[in-house]
Amino acid sequence: MNLSVRCAGLTALAALLVTACAPQTSSNSSSGKDEKTGTLRVWLFQEVGNAPKQKVVDSVVAGFERAHEGTKVDVEYIPVDTRAQRVKAAFNDPASAPDVIEYGNTDTAGYVKDGGLLDVTKEFGDWAEAEDTDPTAKQSVTVDGKLYGAPFYVGVRALYYRTDVFRELGLSAPRTMDELASTARKIRAAKPELYGLVVGGAYTYGAMPFVWANGGELAHGKSGSYASGIDSPQARKGIKAYTSLFGDDNCPAAKCAGMGGNDTISAFAAGKAGMAIGGDFSHTAVEAGKVKGKYAVVPLPGVRPGSIAPAFAGGNNIGVLKSTSHRTLAVRLMEQLASKKTQGELFDAMGFLPTFTDVRQQVARQEPFVKPFVRTLSAGTRFVPASPAWAQIDSTLVLPTMFQEVISGKKDVAKASDDAAKKMNDAFGSAG
Repeated sequence: MNLSVRCAGLTALAALLVTACAPQTSSNSSSGKDEKTGTLRVWLFQEVGNAPKQKVVDSVVAGFERAHEGTKVDVEYIPVDTRAQRVKAAFNDPASAPDVIEYGNTDTAGYVKDGGLLDVTKEFGDWAEAEDTDPTAKQSVTVDGKLYGAPFYVGVRALYYRTDVFRELGLSAPRTMDELASTARKIRAAKPELYGLVVGGAYTYGAMPFVWANGGELAHGKSGSYASGIDSPQARKGIKAYTSLFGDDNCPAAKCAGMGGNDTISAFAAGKAGMAIGGDFSHTAVEAGKVKGKYAVVPLPGVRPGSIAPAFAGGNNIGVLKSTSHRTLAVRLMEQLASKKTQGELFDAMGFLPTFTDVRQQVARQEPFVKPFVRTLSAGTRFVPASPAWAQIDSTLVLPTMFQEVISGKKDVAKASDDAAKKMNDAFGSAG
């Protein structure tokens, strides 16, 4: 949803990333109709500053209506935080449901399980522009090998750092995770009023790159059958690396254990940290803070020198409801809203990163601040398990609880990750 992203910085992505529970219903079915005229209803997410987004969408709608005589498009902007209830009602009452919706990419599997999204595998395959879609973005609309929408935009995180502090202390941007930790402690030692690297115990998607970079995974499996991987030796190594950053020598646990992603970016923007892990969607907030003109961004380093830690690929998608009575028109409108032209215009208007690799390279040439995020995307990103269980795992704070138990000393890494794995497996099992 912007959830993955715009909520968090968007994310809001703060929700970046907190996902609301997917609607629970299985009553929806295809209308079996394909009317070629009439009104198409569209639900898109309401942004904090929605006017630029609406201007782009209005242009798309005007062109669509001109090209399809007898067709009208009615767009409604809905709040992200109440979308679960709205979508549940739509799935249960096709007569009042929209034809096309914007949805958070972590919602895909749940919405598919509930029978709400139309399988557009064939249409996506026939869509010429689709061949340039980023593989991870495509994965975010894929469940059991079938596609249920078109990627709309993507968001990832990288390392923000204070150029003035680094220059004063004679530091260089870290090239490995070990250097990241040592650099953070050097900053804290020299400037105790600053966090070295501001981290958050409730910042799931700031922590996961440490797990992924060390070879760990959230889960293993496919075709709806998953088992947690958070208790593997590799994952535990990443958990230890991240939780070791909580202490008086970097980011005191008493202050940092409860922080989420928005909290860490707010601290950096306010000049209280030497480094922070933030998204492309965090750029505006940082620019509006005290560190404007005194920071730079590089990809978050991985374990090996020069490597880039895998980042979570957040973002939103555009899909068609299975209940639509205008299948052909609705799919065409989906493609227009998610087209290269529209994504380029939405980047200019809102800063949303395009899901097409060629368009992304183009905007990176236009806007230098985008380059480290594009490099991160190009290096390979990760996504959550394509299971409806993820909404439960995320909303019940399984991973933040695990990190906070380690940070507080209540449990060691092995015990905390074992318990988290059991909770994840219970959720995967109940999802069917």
